[in-house]
Amino acid sequence: MDQSRQVFTVDLLERYASKGRGVITCMAAGNDVILLGTSKGWLIRHDFGAGGSSDFDLSSGRPGDQSIHRVFVDPGGSHCIATVIGGGGAETFYMHAKWSKPRVLGRLKGLIVNAVAWNRQLITEASTKEVVIGTDNGQLFEMAVDEKDKREKYIKFLFELKELPEAFMALQMETASLSNVTRYYVMAVTPTRLYSFTGIGLLETVFASYLERAVHFMELPGEIPNRQALHCLNLFNELHFFIKQRRAMHFAWLSGAGIYHGGLNFGAQHSYINGDENFVENKALLDYSKLSDGVDAVKPSSMAVSEFHFLLLIGNKVKVVNRISEQIIEELQFDQTSESVSRGVIGLCSDATAGLFYAYDQNSIFQVSVNDEGRDMWKVYLDMKEYAAALANCRDPLQRDQVYLVQADAAFTSRDFLRAASFYAKINYILSFEEVTLKFISVGEQDALRTFLLRKLDNLAKDDKCQITMISTWATELYLDKINRLLLEEDNALEKHSSEYQSINQEFCAFLGDCKDVLDEATTMRLLESYGRVEELVYFASLKEQYEIVIHHYIQQGETKKALEVLQKPAVPIDLQYKFAPDLIVLDAYETVESWMTTKNLNPRKLIPAMMRYSSEPHAKNETHEVIKYLEFCVHCLHNEDPGVHNLLLSLYAKQEDDDALLRFLQCKFGKGRENGPDFFYDPKYALRLCLKEKRMRACVHIYSMMSMHEEAVALALQVDPELAMAEADKVEDDEDLRKKLWLMVAKHVIEQEKGTKRENIRKAIAFLKETDGLLKIEDILPFFPDFALIDDFKEAICSSLEDYNNQIEQLKQEMNDATHGADNIRNDISALAQRYAVIDRDEECGVCKRKILIVGGDYRMSRGYTSVGQMAPFYVFPCGHAFHVHCLIAHVTCSVNETQAEYILDLQKQLTLLGDGARKDMNGGITEDSITSMTPADKLRSQLDDAIASECPFCGELMIRQISLPFILSEEALLVNSWEIKPQNNLANMRTLSLPV
Repeated sequence: MDQSRQVFTVDLLERYASKGRGVITCMAAGNDVILLGTSKGWLIRHDFGAGGSSDFDLSSGRPGDQSIHRVFVDPGGSHCIATVIGGGGAETFYMHAKWSKPRVLGRLKGLIVNAVAWNRQLITEASTKEVVIGTDNGQLFEMAVDEKDKREKYIKFLFELKELPEAFMALQMETASLSNVTRYYVMAVTPTRLYSFTGIGLLETVFASYLERAVHFMELPGEIPNRQALHCLNLFNELHFFIKQRRAMHFAWLSGAGIYHGGLNFGAQHSYINGDENFVENKALLDYSKLSDGVDAVKPSSMAVSEFHFLLLIGNKVKVVNRISEQIIEELQFDQTSESVSRGVIGLCSDATAGLFYAYDQNSIFQVSVNDEGRDMWKVYLDMKEYAAALANCRDPLQRDQVYLVQADAAFTSRDFLRAASFYAKINYILSFEEVTLKFISVGEQDALRTFLLRKLDNLAKDDKCQITMISTWATELYLDKINRLLLEEDNALEKHSSEYQSINQEFCAFLGDCKDVLDEATTMRLLESYGRVEELVYFASLKEQYEIVIHHYIQQGETKKALEVLQKPAVPIDLQYKFAPDLIVLDAYETVESWMTTKNLNPRKLIPAMMRYSSEPHAKNETHEVIKYLEFCVHCLHNEDPGVHNLLLSLYAKQEDDDALLRFLQCKFGKGRENGPDFFYDPKYALRLCLKEKRMRACVHIYSMMSMHEEAVALALQVDPELAMAEADKVEDDEDLRKKLWLMVAKHVIEQEKGTKRENIRKAIAFLKETDGLLKIEDILPFFPDFALIDDFKEAICSSLEDYNNQIEQLKQEMNDATHGADNIRNDISALAQRYAVIDRDEECGVCKRKILIVGGDYRMSRGYTSVGQMAPFYVFPCGHAFHVHCLIAHVTCSVNETQAEYILDLQKQLTLLGDGARKDMNGGITEDSITSMTPADKLRSQLDDAIASECPFCGELMIRQISLPFILSEEALLVNSWEIKPQNNLANMRTLSLPV
């Protein structure tokens, strides 16, 4: 085998590792630390991780020759246990990596320790935790050491073999945490047996339980060496665990009969029952005869275990055996010195932490390295036809393809074509698509070919759109062919094929649903149509949202509900509702209308053609008119305002035998409450023509009235019912003449229609006059009576009418007298105005300038046009007591009102000033009736100015109230505000400071 491709390689690590302290007798490794025991009682420690080595003399103080029997080191390389055998008996030592001197374990004095099991899960550099020790007299002990104590914490006796006392040759221990408790698993081997111990709690408790129950063991008898031989050949009967991520995965026992090995599952439920069940899985025995070609079997002298291989020391060679196939894959040679060749390689050991293996002879240490030992395991499993394991160990797609190809070919050869198709579909590189399809076509396996295509679709990437579409189309045709072949099967197996037909049909529909986005729509529909698969065509059309095809199919089948369910889907265009409405309403008017009533955003106007088609067909008398129901829903619930909808509903009402619904519709004001909107939305002219055509006279009367054609309404009502005519005549309220005219029409009709005696007719006419509430008089209806009617018959009515006229004349006289009296009162009030006065205190001040009102002289420029009182300035006095100079009041009011009003006041004052003194009148003179009617222009201007500035007191009236909302500081006073701002002094240095005495 090419060295570069070798899985295991050997290198010389240390030529003279024993340092002249004797020959090497035993060795242990952990975490790049190697401990050697020599024939002269020396313990040598090589630390390849930190560098350096040290040696310790364990024979010091002991008589005779001393030799290291066994040496043990934990996976971390910190804790060491060694047993020395010599003339003084056996003695066991413990040593920590930090100690400079080993310590004797007195409790084990005289006992030969053959095996040690470390607690890999809990051990630390500072503490060993629980350690199980096995001796050559068949006893087990528990020990624990804390580095800080410099001595063992305890050494307890655990167990002793009594049925078949044999030496314990090797030990392994594993722990598992279960709900805050620890379960221990301990495996121990003797020359002929493998014992298993397990339990929950303390180790002492676990082993104590075996006093009452049998120990589980596996016996593989072989040649049992005597005790002396065991002391000399202490490498025989090894037990190894393969450790991965600090957990044992599988074990191997180098027994006398062969290598007994298997997997370990410490979490399996079957290992918990009764606390003693086997936790070993997939057990096997590798016979030594497989290690030699046609010669006597040779037993290995030592062994090491990797993930997939056994390293077996046979003579001076290491044979690497695959654990799965039990085949030798490599042989390793060692570069030994001439003096070491005679004895050969002594043994093997492993460093689970570093993932390395070591071999040693009398003087040297060899390192065995692993180079990707799992790279060819997929081939091993494949040759053994363990396909799942082979796939799990594949490193690349090509390897997986080879596994699938072997599986596919095997299934094809055994004529399991469907299974073969599934495996062929997984192959991507080493076999072409065409080759596979031709294989199935050549044997006529259409079902297998279809299965292959379907599985191939599952394995294709989404980017291969073209290939996906072609394969999907091919699979579609194969499905259709299969369905047709089932339909053509003979009748003798009808039931069986019917079940198969249903199954394949359901599968095909599911396929269409899965591939709807990759199948070409036009091609697929042509295929379905050519095979006559109408249901599948409809199904595919619904998947592709071709709802028109689906609905058309359901209508042809008369399945109205299904068609309406499709139309109710949110994705269906609303236009299809209008397109299929005529067909649907004819098929099932009730379901169609119910669907319309639940559909949102439906425009009833576009449904009018369908509703008219339905309405044109004859219906039973007691049948509910579905179109009327829908139109009523639109009008009353949806508040539809479309004139076409209202006109259609009105026309349907007009064609009914009973006109109550029509009258209710006409009387209902659908637009009531809307601003600038009509009370109704139908066309009144159309409604009138329709009602006249259908002879719905009461409805015509209502429409005439609604159109304000009251004369026509009353005339038509008189043909139907005089009471109706009276009601129509009484509706006119704002036009008294028209109302009277209408009542006269009614009166004429009533009088002309009476056919009783003359006196009786007259009494009825008089009674009719009373119903008009005085609107008509006897003289209004007299022309309607015959000329030969006697006046005596109207005596009572004429007298009553004359009395009414007399009362009206008297009422008019009274009203004239009241008007004359009111005019006299107005004249008296005007005369009294000239005599009204107010008393002014001589110290009374002007409300604005605070100067006295009666001050002599003053500035009269602002008060021209006003009458002066002597030398005093003109002024105003208000009923509240406030007084103001004229010019002060003008100035105050103009400042308080808006700009427009101020300009108006100043303009009046300017005009009054321009008229001058010639226009002034003497204010002390009396105001006569003639003066009121003949006012000069100055008087008019002064009156307008009085109204503008003196209509109310500026301090007590609305003007003062409006000033509450004005700000204290106006915008034009901003400069004044700035002058009051306090600014900080910049020249603080010149400020004078005062020191105040405390």
